[in-house]
Amino acid sequence: MSLDNDIGLFFDAMAEWAPAEDDDGENDPRIVCVTGSNGKSTVSALIHHILIAAGRSAQLGGNIGRGVLDLDPPRTDETIVLELSSYQTELARRMAPDVAVFLNLSDDHLDRHGGRGGYFAAKRRLFEAGAPEIAIVGVDEPEGLFLRDRTAALAERVISVSGARALKGGGWSVYLKKNHLVEWRAGKQAASFDMRDAPALPGAHNGQNACAAWAVCRALGLGPRQIEGGLRSFPGLPHRLETLGEARGVAFVNDSKATNADAAGKALSAFDRIRWIAGGQAKAGGIDALQPFFGRVAKAYLIGEAAESFAASLGDTPHEISGDLETAVAHAAAEASPGETVLLAPACASFDQFASFEARGDAFRALVAELMREKEQA
Repeated sequence: MSLDNDIGLFFDAMAEWAPAEDDDGENDPRIVCVTGSNGKSTVSALIHHILIAAGRSAQLGGNIGRGVLDLDPPRTDETIVLELSSYQTELARRMAPDVAVFLNLSDDHLDRHGGRGGYFAAKRRLFEAGAPEIAIVGVDEPEGLFLRDRTAALAERVISVSGARALKGGGWSVYLKKNHLVEWRAGKQAASFDMRDAPALPGAHNGQNACAAWAVCRALGLGPRQIEGGLRSFPGLPHRLETLGEARGVAFVNDSKATNADAAGKALSAFDRIRWIAGGQAKAGGIDALQPFFGRVAKAYLIGEAAESFAASLGDTPHEISGDLETAVAHAAAEASPGETVLLAPACASFDQFASFEARGDAFRALVAELMREKEQA
């Protein structure tokens, strides 16, 4: 007997999907699968939002929102957008996406997969076992470059994506250049979009997320103007660089989903002067890799099990061991000056003090809301 999971069962069911008798298959449902260490929820939700805004029928599920076996029976001409974790891609016996997306790879879940190589192997299964028609690959890490080159022999079409450098040449790419998303195709610029017109997608990492979503939607036949409208109207996701408000010139931002150092670094890079709330149940490597961003930190407020080790890594960067989130928020808010940002970007799992990153972010939101009410009444 062999094991399977809900993703494998979903694709088994989709293999039995029966079109109308006069349908030649061109209007079959399309399945888009998104994986990667960071950004996959945002990219999946953004693709779904753009499709709906453009008048397309679409459903969103997998590792976000509804489980795949809870989705409605797919309709002709519908797109199913699935966020897939490494746990899901590792165990599914069958995967057959029309479009597969790999965003990035950072050290996470290494205990589960036996190291970075095993973690990457779980992600690669979406492309090697899934054999997508179209592969969209982030190439800002060596693993992405390897996957793109390997997939080029398997997929009908490969689109390269970068949030860090221009990708010009004879192929098809979407990249971020300063504040502009650029689509490059057949040796020339095919489209451009100013990311400053998408307020819910701040920072270079969200630029890469937007590039990936753009590539998917273009591969599905949407035009640039349709995609631009969806980028402008995207509301963002909770706990992912979620701006909660501003009090007396101090902004409060909830990035509780930043559960590893790489994600926290992307959050730190988005602001200039930060009161940083970090800590929890530490991941492998801690925050040593974030030293290039410590100059942006006015002061760090450390919570949870990782507080002592994070304090050692911070060295001369101003910091305190707050212990819990309530104390950290109170101290950060009291000491912040106009123009600074109080940022929750823990670089840790939440399980030492909270049931989930969502529960941690909700607690932060509630504390900030109460603080703002007090300031309004003062």
